Amino acid sequence: MPTVKQMDKLAAATAVDKNAPAEPPTGPADAMPREYWDALLKDAGADVRPTGRSIQSRKLSEIGRHVLRVTCSRCSRIVEIKKADAARLYGLDAVWKDVGQKLLDNTCQARTGRYEEDGCWPQFE
Repeated sequence: MPTVKQMDKLAAATAVDKNAPAEPPTGPADAMPREYWDALLKDAGADVRPTGRSIQSRKLSEIGRHVLRVTCSRCSRIVEIKKADAARLYGLDAVWKDVGQKLLDNTCQARTGRYEEDGCWPQFE
């Protein structure tokens, strides 16, 4: 059991200043402070958009990723290939869109016989 002196010391350390204004904590429904919005608007990277070409229009030599992935939006099949293997098979100057389409077509399981509908529909990631 603490002594009276220790209890007084503990009470003094945890006492709340009675003169301080009691502000309720900010909740999710409350408005954000002005400083928050100022900092957000001053952020230099907020308006930056990628200026380069999309990944499917790049050559294999221009892509920085090590693993390339193409998904069929029709049958939900995913094909992954290492960039080094794709470059070895198709060359560094090959466009990723063409390479991805060939990879999907080589293993396509959704053959209908109609040219318009035949094959997979690539979605590049």
